[in-house]
Amino acid sequence: MKLRNSFQAQVAAVMILLSLGVIAVLYFSVNAATRSAVRSQSEAQLDVGTRVFERLLEVQGRRLADGVQLLAADFGFREAVASRDAATIRSVLVNHGKRINASDMILLSMDGEVLASTLDNMPEGSLFQYNGALRLAQRARQAMVIVPLQGKPHLLVETPVLAPLPVARVVMGFSMDKAFASELRSLTNLEVSFLAVDQQRPGELVSTQPDVLRGPVSSLMLNSSNRNSAVLTEHLDRNFLSQFLLLADGSSEYDGQVIALLQSPLDVAMQAFAPLDEKILAITLVALIASLVGALLLARGVSRPVKSLALAAERIGQGDYQTPVVLEREDELGVLAKAVNSMQSGIAEREQQLAHNALHDPVTGLPNRALAMERLGSAIAANRPIALICMGIHNLRAINETVDPETVDRLLRQTGQQTQALLHPGDTVAHLIAEEFLVLLDGMDSDAAVALADRLQQVLLKPQHINGHDLALDCRLGIAAFPADGQNAQTLLERASIAMKDAAQMPGHLQIYQHGRDLAHRRQIALIRDLRHAANNGELLLHYQPKMDILKSHVRQAEGLLRWQHPQLGPISPAEFIPLAERTGSIQALTHWVINEGMRQLSEWNGRGLRLQLSLNISAEDLISDDLPVRVVALLRTHRLPAEQLVFEVTESAVMREPERALKNLHLLRDCGISLSVDDFGTGYSSLAHLKRLPVQELKIDQSFVRDLHDTSEDAVIVRSTIEMSHNLGLKVVAEGVEYEHSLRLLERWHCDTAQGYLISRPLTAAAFEAWVALPLNLHSSLVH
Repeated sequence: MKLRNSFQAQVAAVMILLSLGVIAVLYFSVNAATRSAVRSQSEAQLDVGTRVFERLLEVQGRRLADGVQLLAADFGFREAVASRDAATIRSVLVNHGKRINASDMILLSMDGEVLASTLDNMPEGSLFQYNGALRLAQRARQAMVIVPLQGKPHLLVETPVLAPLPVARVVMGFSMDKAFASELRSLTNLEVSFLAVDQQRPGELVSTQPDVLRGPVSSLMLNSSNRNSAVLTEHLDRNFLSQFLLLADGSSEYDGQVIALLQSPLDVAMQAFAPLDEKILAITLVALIASLVGALLLARGVSRPVKSLALAAERIGQGDYQTPVVLEREDELGVLAKAVNSMQSGIAEREQQLAHNALHDPVTGLPNRALAMERLGSAIAANRPIALICMGIHNLRAINETVDPETVDRLLRQTGQQTQALLHPGDTVAHLIAEEFLVLLDGMDSDAAVALADRLQQVLLKPQHINGHDLALDCRLGIAAFPADGQNAQTLLERASIAMKDAAQMPGHLQIYQHGRDLAHRRQIALIRDLRHAANNGELLLHYQPKMDILKSHVRQAEGLLRWQHPQLGPISPAEFIPLAERTGSIQALTHWVINEGMRQLSEWNGRGLRLQLSLNISAEDLISDDLPVRVVALLRTHRLPAEQLVFEVTESAVMREPERALKNLHLLRDCGISLSVDDFGTGYSSLAHLKRLPVQELKIDQSFVRDLHDTSEDAVIVRSTIEMSHNLGLKVVAEGVEYEHSLRLLERWHCDTAQGYLISRPLTAAAFEAWVALPLNLHSSLVH
């Protein structure tokens, strides 16, 4: 039974496929042979038609040549020509032309002037247009010439009139008109068309084709490049094999172009084979019917079980995995039914697993963002109060760098379990991304969420022993609640995230969302986005704050300070955009712009005789970048600037970030001739031992020690000690933030080298700074005397 049923299915399929294959091969082979035969027959017909056409032209040419010679030999005609008897000449030309059926009779002078003509629009005394073509044909010993005379093809022959010397020339010809084309068609059974082109203007088409095809045929003759060759063409769904004949190629300046087109209609030839196609189609239908009947009979025994299997597949497609396929057979279909039952059980299990994976985090097994947002949306739709705690593990990245990934995964799972243990039934803890969790507290407001968040913070602060590691979590928790803090799930999540970021600045690392913070957050996002393009958009500029030599009471130094003029938000404080640039990685682009602009301005001032030393701030990211010295050297060459005019200011914290790489770059910069300064000295982590390792020439005392400087203040001790220590180390000292004259006097008394601050001048634009420096010296020195 197994073999029989399997064989029946194979026979049914093979019969249908073989029948279709044989019929297709037979039909297409016959069709191809038919088309090939028709093409060959048409090509032969065109070849014969071409020879007949050429022979007919030759016969017409000889007939005209005999006629024109007979006319030229007539004594009376010669006498009339010699005496210039115009009436007699014209009468003879008309009568002789009618006798030999010539359409053109022209008498020319030896110079080509028209003496008499039977053609309209050819006045006596005019120069014959194709006189040159006749001369060329005579020199080439050609018996005739074909020209586009008056917009139609004309065959012309010529002979001189002797009396006894040549006194004139007789030209005789006939027009290749519709009658000539019809005669050629009756001889060759081809469609014939003539077209004359005179001075690139086509004349009237002469054709045996019906009027509806005259336009396409004329366009084909004018535009085809397949001259003197047979090609397949199509006009209004009619197919032809077309032979182009170039009777006059227009290559000389004397003649135009005459094109002949012989066409064999392929559709007419194919009609002769129509009965054969009908018979083949009839055979095809009979064979197909027989094959289908046989296949149906053979497949009849298997149709019912296949239908049962198809219904089962449809049920599975609709999600019904419980109804089994009942098929009591021992053949291949029975085996297939058992396989289908096994498959739907496996699909049901995998679909359940996929549904779980789609809504749960694979590491912790907790609900993921999608499921959390769905539950949050359901609570909002039901108008139930709900609070969100967005929890971020601030030190997870540092933990990840010190332990293996499996330990981190266990830590995350244990964090989720500890959080879940504090919640009530109906609450949700979800794992959003690696370091962020989201807690949904159903029925709570912000105040109740604060109490639970505080307990959660205390639990997570306790070290957890995992895989031999004691790990404590540093968490930030932000709280938002519905309906007080938002009306939709996305807004609530964003505001809880903003509160989490704000919690980093709070003592307990716990913060409730403060209304209006999302506006500040959006402002930050806009600034971060626009800062990347600020330099290219011409929004950045440098201001220059004078640095005064206290001992000499003059200014030969300045600090370049970056400013940003936002097109919509106006001036943006460096205190706002510099931290954003450091956080988002844009700071290196800003530093590069500052260095380039500072060098450009110094070079411009040098050209005007103003020679200064300019201090520029270098970020921590730039200080550890290997390409900083290379870029600086390249810019020095570009601006042709001495390195001694630059001072790079670096902070203590920037050097301490990666001391070895920072020291390497500082030495490379110093080797170039650039001076180095430690900025904000006293606020970082430097020790005297570390300071001795730095290749710096200057210390800048932070303005927090200088702004309110008095003799008796604690700051005075720090400032005075720093100045003495720096001088002992061979370093110059700059005091920034000098705003009061008594502070400047103290700095002078303690031998501080340079002062910078609003007492001397606020930061100025380049033009204002240049004007300020040009002020008389006593205006500057009055600040210290």
